[in-house]
Amino acid sequence: MSQLSIFQERITAVRQKLTEWDVDGLLISSPTNWRWLSGFTGSNGQLLITADKALIATDFRYFTQAMREAPDFALFKHQRTLEDSRHFLAEAGVSRIGIEAKHTTLTQMDELIQMEEVLWVGLEKTVEPMRMVKTAVEIEAIQKACAITDAVMARVPELAHIGMTERDLAWELEKELRQAGADALAFDIIVSGGSNSPLPHHHPGSRRLQTGDALIIDMGAQVDGYKSDMTRSFYLGEKASVRYFEIYQLVLRAQTAVFDQAKPGMNLKEVDALARDVFARAGHAEHFGHGLGHGLGLDIHEDPFFSPRASEEDTLEVGMVVTIEPGCYLPEGIGIRLEETALMTEDGLVPLTHCPKEPNIA
Repeated sequence: MSQLSIFQERITAVRQKLTEWDVDGLLISSPTNWRWLSGFTGSNGQLLITADKALIATDFRYFTQAMREAPDFALFKHQRTLEDSRHFLAEAGVSRIGIEAKHTTLTQMDELIQMEEVLWVGLEKTVEPMRMVKTAVEIEAIQKACAITDAVMARVPELAHIGMTERDLAWELEKELRQAGADALAFDIIVSGGSNSPLPHHHPGSRRLQTGDALIIDMGAQVDGYKSDMTRSFYLGEKASVRYFEIYQLVLRAQTAVFDQAKPGMNLKEVDALARDVFARAGHAEHFGHGLGHGLGLDIHEDPFFSPRASEEDTLEVGMVVTIEPGCYLPEGIGIRLEETALMTEDGLVPLTHCPKEPNIA
């Protein structure tokens, strides 16, 4: 299927939902959602889909870009004035329009309600559920991003040195990702060493790596807009301490339990429990305080989300690309997390990241 056909299919999917949402059109404010629906990669704009129209409003900076990237859409030059907004909506010819509640700011809402000729309907998760199951084209882009991340993570034993700062190592990894073919970073690289390793989303700082440190590296590449996400944990020294090795094996068992047992149709809460139960049996339930993982694609964190709070209706389906990232964070200064990007298939989860899990850096 061509890229144009993919976008036309996605527009049709939105149109088929308009009656269910009880609206005449849907106004898209999320840049990720409008990119998925149209191919337009600009950072300013709005997209409106009705039963018979598909329009993009953007300003001068992105107008020509939108013409090239989104030929299926009628274009409207918008200079961020209320008058322009009125003209844009008048072009659509509808009066009951759904908005993405999660992606509409109070400032935007204040402007919208000034247009009394339109009834605005707040909607939750309109396009996001459509994005959960990936196409072959999307999976291919994610696989390329994973391959780049694999190659760079494999070089950590060469790049990480005693005495260098977390920030310096993060910069070396960023350069390697770019040189290996990444269009961009999937997210800011996490490098957390020693006393910082129990901080799941630590921002790399000036702390210098020391012998005996636990070290977490969490990074990903972006290719054609699609992300990868992988975490590896290391011990800085000739041989990991007994305590470190014990916790490392615990985290590995939790991750392995998920890959061994997760199946299509399983509730997201049940999948999360596969790992959480491993920690609980070992007496470390309180040291695994975040969700097991999340979907990824154009966003680094997107539906579905594995969590004890997931609803009973949320299930793992074939074609979803997700992360599996159990971790154990001890106040004594040991933090360990292992993460794979994985594809859900008929036979179970298949990892798309493959860098060996080797805990030691001499």
